[in-house]
Amino acid sequence: MQDIRQRAAKQKKHIVLPEGDDPRVKQAARFLVGQEICTVTVLQNSEEDKSEVFSQINMQHNLPNEETYIQSLWEKRKHKLSNIVEAKNLLRNALYYGASMVDAGLADGCVAGSTATTAEVIRAAIHVLGLKQGTSVVSSTFLMAMPDGNVYTYADCGVVPYPDENQLADIAIDSAQTHRLLTEQEPKVAMLSFSTKGSALHPRSELVRNALDIARKKDPELIIDGELQFDAAFEPGVAQRKAPDSTVAGRANVFIFPNLDAGNIAYKITERMAGATATGPILQGLARPMMDLSRGCSWQDIVNAACVAILMEE
Repeated sequence: MQDIRQRAAKQKKHIVLPEGDDPRVKQAARFLVGQEICTVTVLQNSEEDKSEVFSQINMQHNLPNEETYIQSLWEKRKHKLSNIVEAKNLLRNALYYGASMVDAGLADGCVAGSTATTAEVIRAAIHVLGLKQGTSVVSSTFLMAMPDGNVYTYADCGVVPYPDENQLADIAIDSAQTHRLLTEQEPKVAMLSFSTKGSALHPRSELVRNALDIARKKDPELIIDGELQFDAAFEPGVAQRKAPDSTVAGRANVFIFPNLDAGNIAYKITERMAGATATGPILQGLARPMMDLSRGCSWQDIVNAACVAILMEE
């Protein structure tokens, strides 16, 4: 994270934090500005605690560019909304307003979720920012920094419970891109299963193989292989026995789990039993960066998410 913070600071970006009534958000904003990592806009309902170190917008009375944002949201969502008044009401939600700032180019990323649920954050992100071109799903990764200095990417650990083969392929491609942006390493993607190269025939392992084929067609340059059991993906000795011809087996640094059960359990085991530092969930698949937080996050977590959002801006 220290490396990510330093690289983010060089970008001179602007981040919006919609949940400004949360003291953790205010502390994170002060740190981001005080350490000259980025400039910050904080959205809040009250006019208390005005500070010169960050920009402050009163959500009840002062909404710069409100009409422009309303019109933009209406154009994006008029197939779902009854009238433009509904779009105006949505913009009263700070998550939608923050996302609209990013969509309009007035901020480079949005970080939320200290008080809102993941579902609320993702809903606002999809409605306002939409999916990036070529992606069918919003998913998440965790960046796993190991005690030995190695860094791995796990996905999806927080959003899509049971991805179909097309979604799983997009998760793999997007996770590789996330890994490259955040670590500056070449991603080597392992599509994980309980089977290695057809050692077990089952619809679930077949889904992983199909996803692999789709990912390869969509991104022929991507270094990816599957289906692989974790030991074959991670351990060179096992890889030599189970998948000797694989360009990924034994060398993977991006691990794509077949479902949310496996991914969520795996990252928490790695964190608790192997002493890894988990950064995430990092949302991916959106047209512009919007990061989700845990409601139990610390102000330092908010700082880290802001730095990740900066680097996720391609």
